[in-house]
Amino acid sequence: MRNKFQDQLDELQREILRMGQLVTEMIDNATLSLARQDTALAAQVIAADDEIDRLLIETEMKSLQLMALQQPMAKDLRILGTALKLVTDLERMADHAAEIAEITQKLAGEPLIKPLVDIPRMAQFAQEMTRQALDAYVRRDEQAARTMIATDHEIDALYRSIFDELIEMMHKDPSVVKQATYLLHVAMSLERIGDHATNLGEWTIYLLTGELEELNN
Repeated sequence: MRNKFQDQLDELQREILRMGQLVTEMIDNATLSLARQDTALAAQVIAADDEIDRLLIETEMKSLQLMALQQPMAKDLRILGTALKLVTDLERMADHAAEIAEITQKLAGEPLIKPLVDIPRMAQFAQEMTRQALDAYVRRDEQAARTMIATDHEIDALYRSIFDELIEMMHKDPSVVKQATYLLHVAMSLERIGDHATNLGEWTIYLLTGELEELNN
């Protein structure tokens, strides 16, 4: 019975990693769709969000069934509880990527008011954080989960820079207000993705230590 239970836990971890891989692809494709004004790619991102929602429900059901049917020990309960939290954060990250793709569709055919430089950098950092967090989770590496917070600081700094630049552009030229507002929303979505990636690291620390910590503090 114990071997079967461990196999089920391993399968649960594989599904979490599948979600994580899909989310990182969504972040990349959403940002590319905006930079290239590629509405077809944007539509793919939005469709992938539906797949993430399906995986979320599937993973939640498996976790709850294992809790109810397998009489897990305290350590096992922490693994299952962490899994539930991880997939919730991944689902929210996917939602934010889909929001960026929706903005691509809304701006279809409009020349961009500025070259996109910092927004793709934010996306790259967000993907890096997500990969680092999932790697720390798989390897059960507490130190790696802690050190990834430095990347979130980079995302926050880029967000502040983008915010200041776009606000200044709107003050100087009211005709750009609509698109600048959309781009601010994109930057905010990426900043929130970074926060959720930080949460992934925090849940890995909880898994290993039993202690909840705010890594952003």
